[in-house]
Amino acid sequence: MSEPVESFTDEEYAFLRHVRFGELPPRVRPEERAESTETDSRPDRPDPTGGESEWHLRAGG
Repeated sequence: MSEPVESFTDEEYAFLRHVRFGELPPRVRPEERAESTETDSRPDRPDPTGGESEWHLRAGG
């Protein structure tokens, strides 16, 4: 037999979230934020020299 499904109220769910995750950190105000600048990431490997077929030969593929 299946047991009846227990449904929680919004307040009970809020309490369970608080117990599991605790207090949220204070909100960061706009004047406390720092600007970030996106930069190009370094490639994982250098560009192949001598053509793609030579690169495959060197890589063993």
